[in-house]
Amino acid sequence: MKLLLHTCCAPCSVYCIDSLRSENIEPTVYWYNPNIHPYMEYKARRDCLKEYTKSISVEAIFEEDYGLREFCKNVVDDLENRCINYCYKVRLEQTAKYAKENGYDSFSTTLLVSPYQNHEALKEVGEELAKEYGLQFVYRDFRVGFREGQTKARELGLYMQKYCGCVFSEEDRYQKQIKRDKEKQKI
Repeated sequence: MKLLLHTCCAPCSVYCIDSLRSENIEPTVYWYNPNIHPYMEYKARRDCLKEYTKSISVEAIFEEDYGLREFCKNVVDDLENRCINYCYKVRLEQTAKYAKENGYDSFSTTLLVSPYQNHEALKEVGEELAKEYGLQFVYRDFRVGFREGQTKARELGLYMQKYCGCVFSEEDRYQKQIKRDKEKQKI
């Protein structure tokens, strides 16, 4: 199996790569994440992944597309459903397209390690794209290794992000603090 693994960051890739290697599948990491903002966050995640893949001898391909304006244009009218309606599809479709054009027979994503992602939607999008591009979508429920992967990432000193990626997910992270700050202003 020649697998292209869409990868959002180094910490999420740790368990996924280890797990695939335990199945004798040697993935090629594929970075394509036009949903990660601001730029310094995008750069920190990308650069950490470059160093990590080099340290574990995994082939990695980095497709540069910061994409802030395109992202905003595509999610502004439906912020609550941005992950399913834009982020999953745009990243997995680019992965499938690259896989097809470059001789891979399968693809997957490290998003499948996160307990915070919608696995049913990811699986559905992946399988639709697999059919469209004549590939296999390799679905694994990597969530069982989420904590293990995070622990190993911390031990390795990898950059650990604090939110999924887009500015709206960062806002979601701080919702309680934002609400408390507003209430303090009223007093």
